[in-house]
Amino acid sequence: MSNTSYIFVAGASRGVGQEIAKKLIADNFKVKALLRNETACQELEKTGVKSVLGDALKVEDVEQAILGNEPIKAVITTLGGLPTNDVKPDFIGNKNIIDAAIKAKVDKLILVTSIGCGDSVGAMPPQALETLKPVLIEKEKAEEYLINSGLNYTIIRPGGLKSEPATGNGILTKDTRIVGSIHRADVADLVCRCLSSANANNQVLSALDKNMIYPGLPEFIEFDLG
Repeated sequence: MSNTSYIFVAGASRGVGQEIAKKLIADNFKVKALLRNETACQELEKTGVKSVLGDALKVEDVEQAILGNEPIKAVITTLGGLPTNDVKPDFIGNKNIIDAAIKAKVDKLILVTSIGCGDSVGAMPPQALETLKPVLIEKEKAEEYLINSGLNYTIIRPGGLKSEPATGNGILTKDTRIVGSIHRADVADLVCRCLSSANANNQVLSALDKNMIYPGLPEFIEFDLG
């Protein structure tokens, strides 16, 4: 994918989304982001990201950001809420992003969700599953909506997220039985690699650090991004 293209990132104010925006800028991509907070906008602008103030829960804000003057070639969304949030953006916000991406005719949309969604539900420890269930239900709805959207997609389901620097040991697998942890910066690296990988088109993949996979799990095949 040409680095003259704009990549739109939803969820860039924190966590994995922020790491993705930083990685894309470091790789000389043009990045545009939608943020709810003026301070967050100003902070991201300093890093070279074109920031737009708005709310992903509002269709008009999303469309203005994605269908604006800058052509968007690809969309990455890490939108997510907490189990305690009354209104969770995990489905509604991502649905708005997906709908706008369809109108913009983007080349690819990458959705970052979580192990525990869909057919990976059996990999999640029961206690964690119970805690995260309200969010996982919404994320799974977003996954299904994207799969049925007609867009070229990649869905990345990270394991437990850590905020330490990248290890370089992040891997992807289609095996839904595997669970473990991964650093946010390593998820960002994998997501950015998926942007230009034809192998990753229309795939649902789990993201883990190969040295942080829970013991006692079956052997698995690492996904080849090509």
